[in-house]
Amino acid sequence: MTKRAGILVAVGATVAGLLTAAPGPAAAASASTPPAPKLKWTGCPTESYPTLQCAKVRAPLDHRRPPGGPGGSGLSMAGFVASSLPKKVAAQYDVIGFDPRGVGKSTPALNCLPGHFDPVRPDSVPTSYRAERINRDRAESFARACGEKHGDVLPYMDTVSAAKDLDVIRRALGSRQLNYFGYSYGTYLGAVYAKLYPERVRRLVLDSVVDPDDVWYEGNLGQDYAFDDRHKAFAAWVAKNDATYGLGTDPARVEAAWYRMRADVARKPAGGTVGASELEDTFLPGGYYNGYWPYLAEAFAAYVKDRNAEALVEVYENFGAVDASGDNGYSVYTAVQCRDAGWPEHWSTWRNDSRRIHKKAPFMTWNNTWYNAPCANWPVPPLRPVPVNNRQLPPALILQATDDAATPYGGAVSMHRKLKGSSLVVEEGGGNHGITLSGNDCLDQHLTAYLTDGTVPRGRGEADAVCAALPEPKPLPAEKAAAQSVDNSKGSRLHGLLGFRR
Repeated sequence: MTKRAGILVAVGATVAGLLTAAPGPAAAASASTPPAPKLKWTGCPTESYPTLQCAKVRAPLDHRRPPGGPGGSGLSMAGFVASSLPKKVAAQYDVIGFDPRGVGKSTPALNCLPGHFDPVRPDSVPTSYRAERINRDRAESFARACGEKHGDVLPYMDTVSAAKDLDVIRRALGSRQLNYFGYSYGTYLGAVYAKLYPERVRRLVLDSVVDPDDVWYEGNLGQDYAFDDRHKAFAAWVAKNDATYGLGTDPARVEAAWYRMRADVARKPAGGTVGASELEDTFLPGGYYNGYWPYLAEAFAAYVKDRNAEALVEVYENFGAVDASGDNGYSVYTAVQCRDAGWPEHWSTWRNDSRRIHKKAPFMTWNNTWYNAPCANWPVPPLRPVPVNNRQLPPALILQATDDAATPYGGAVSMHRKLKGSSLVVEEGGGNHGITLSGNDCLDQHLTAYLTDGTVPRGRGEADAVCAALPEPKPLPAEKAAAQSVDNSKGSRLHGLLGFRR
């Protein structure tokens, strides 16, 4: 590798991330610090990023007992960031992606119960005690399987351990400090790393921020309301484009049509594949990224107007279906969240909260409940979340959309207050998750300035700078809607932890 700064990037969900390590002499190993691992770089090209190189680094499973442990490398985030940054900025950095413990090429990769999301699953919304019991049994079975299969690893699947792994990577790169770029759950990982090693942080970018005060149960309840709001925004967009979709100009009527569709597939799954739970899974990505709305709306209209089950099956396969990598991602999701923090001990708390919120926000409340329900019976006791308050860092750059559903806006405000000297850049009216390097020049100018020389905006209000949101997407022309395949690359980099699901 050349002697440029390194940038380590991390993403939410299964923590896809890029770290950038700052140039300078590597810190000398102390008596309690193992020697820095040696890296051997080899080509590992992908179709999208043909010049990628990979190396493996071993990190202790238990950082209190350094010998041995899993390790691995990641590809997609490094390629995405390196190719999306302006060339002059990218030239300053070696962009490093990584597979966190349990993920992808790290070993052992967790896969607690393959096929857990295979269709057709029980309806997420329980209409009786028996229906609720069926879903509870499924969640308990997943937790039990995870303990039986990975019981030796689960005690070490947590954010603090992952943060310590990052420091192993920093040392392996020979860097005194690192530059960190985290999306989604990656923002929490970055904040925890900064708390543990403030002197080793040179630059810190947090995009779409987890609320550090709501790890993790309360954070998921907040998502329930926020995703319902985004689903209403989708219905309003469909109504605005009635000339294309023909479902009416009243957003409330469009939304009602969606729930009638849900009731239909609950009774008779579309194509024998898309039941009510699968339908929710399919439309959930629209809450992350409105660029998916045209595809989802086409299938929605085709089913409502023509009972076209094939259209629903097609979008389910593109957006909602879970493959082997998804099984791995969900296993790591549960392992980290269930271990990171305490969850309600009594199922009545889960039930009562879900019923209460479902009355106001029915889109995904129960779906999200069952997604997290293995934590009610997790085989490993929880830890206490790390308080991330920090007065020892250089200025950090925080970027957040006001209407983000996966990481609601309040989390960014909280993180801004906790990281002294940080700067908050807000995308006013934006609802997408992961907002930099996605076409908003205003946001990217702030990111570029910061990565270039550490410049951050300074304002007097809650936000230091405000950028306008990108325009809403336009419906696809009929011929493109029929022929164009869906590019899931953005979704795959964003979905994961904390309901950054898939």
